[in-house]
Amino acid sequence: MRTTSITHRLTAAVAATGLGLVALSACGSSDSGDGGSGDEGSGTVTLVSHDSFAYSKDVLKAFEEESGYKVRVLKDGDAGQAVNKAILTKDNPQGDVFFGVDNTLLSRALDNGLFQSYEAKGADLVLPEYRVDQDRHRVTPIDSGDICVNYDKTYFSERDLAPPTSFDDLIKPAYKNLLVTSNASTSSPGLGFLLGTAAKYGDDGWEDYWKKLRANGVKVVDGWEQAYNEEFSGSAGGKKAKGDRPLVVSYASSPPAEVIYADPRPKTAPTGVADGTCFRQVEYAGLLSNAENAKGGKALVDFLISKRFQDDMPLNMFVYPVREGARVPQEFVKFGPQAENPETLDPARIADNRDEWVKSWTSLVLK
Repeated sequence: MRTTSITHRLTAAVAATGLGLVALSACGSSDSGDGGSGDEGSGTVTLVSHDSFAYSKDVLKAFEEESGYKVRVLKDGDAGQAVNKAILTKDNPQGDVFFGVDNTLLSRALDNGLFQSYEAKGADLVLPEYRVDQDRHRVTPIDSGDICVNYDKTYFSERDLAPPTSFDDLIKPAYKNLLVTSNASTSSPGLGFLLGTAAKYGDDGWEDYWKKLRANGVKVVDGWEQAYNEEFSGSAGGKKAKGDRPLVVSYASSPPAEVIYADPRPKTAPTGVADGTCFRQVEYAGLLSNAENAKGGKALVDFLISKRFQDDMPLNMFVYPVREGARVPQEFVKFGPQAENPETLDPARIADNRDEWVKSWTSLVLK
């Protein structure tokens, strides 16, 4: 997602928390293990995920030593690609556990029988607001993240203009031609932003909102990378590319990343978050139906919700833990706190409307 190490780390964060509507990909890669499929006899357990699953090697090594299983990580493209491919191969799965389906595609995965029931050890410590499927326990919440409009602090301070704080603000004349977002049909943040407006304004109002947003000069580009690192004036990459849009759809964790990976580190984040524009995504893991190594898969799901992994996860994937008592980095607390009242949608409602919403959005905004 950008120049320098900020680019690579924040790219991972965005892809990890998001799910795009994209075509299938047959690619995959192994991060560890012997390259074979997970099976109980070999002592190997395979985690299938999107490309941006990340972890500290010592944390994974500790799990391997304690459990006796060697973990093989099969990264299978964008999150949407990985979910769709996992559904197509569910009768002969590539691995034992899938990580990376979030609330935008959860119903699709459940309706297609992707997961088998397993109540993970520690599932009772997941914060209540993230729990789903409590009658069957087919998935375990692992992380959450907020898609929000970010703003360039310098731009607004130099013009003595208050940054926007809500969806309603974005259609005001003062913010004309300032916002850039990514395509809702091809980008995770773009889709999340669309879902946020659908949650905010409902079936009868979101289309009218986007007509006004378009009239107010919103710019749409293909992906987050271009929006954040080329068009947005507040990011390290955007400054280098001479971006001229001081508002961008990104994540609440983007400002702390700008601080953490800057050299030297600034005392304050150069960017801020419009808290009233946030949509919350939650990401899940589950034991795959027909997993060869179900016993190892259960141990791996337990590990993903363990305090050790939950404490380690934020600075690897720039997402928030969902386990009660898990450690949140001070940089997150100071520069990128979670929204107090983010927009949310029931996964079933997303499943019922997602494709039609994206189709209508494309007609309204891109044509």
